[in-house]
Amino acid sequence: MRWLILLFVLVPTAELAILIYSGNTIGILPTLIIILITGIGGAYLARKQGLKAWSEIRLRMSTMETPGDALIDGVCIFIGGLFLLIPGFLTDIFGFLLLFSGPRNMIRPFIHKWIYKKMKNNQILMM
Repeated sequence: MRWLILLFVLVPTAELAILIYSGNTIGILPTLIIILITGIGGAYLARKQGLKAWSEIRLRMSTMETPGDALIDGVCIFIGGLFLLIPGFLTDIFGFLLLFSGPRNMIRPFIHKWIYKKMKNNQILMM
C-alpha cells in the first residue's frame, strides 16, 4: 500500500514541481521541447534495446538455455520505455537508467534476490 501512495501521489507531485521550476527557469517552450525529445528519443532507444533483448532471449531459447538475465533485461527495458513516455524529468532519468546495460547490471542482483525470495515463499511457482 505504501508503494501505491508513493507511486500515485509523491512522484506526480515531484514531477509537477520540477516541471514548474524548469518552466520558470528555462522557459515553457524549452521545457516542452526537452520533454518531447526525451519521449521520442526514449521510445526509439527502447525499441532498439528491446529488439536486441528479444533476439538474445530467442537465441538462448533456441540453444535450450534459460533466458534468465536476458528476460530480466527485456522487462527492465520495457519498464524504462514506459517511464520515458510519461512526461517528466524524474521518470525520464529512471527510464534512461533502465535502458542502459550499466545501471541494469547494478540493479540485476537485487532483482535476482527479490525473485529468489518470492520463490522461497511460494509466491512464484516454477513449473
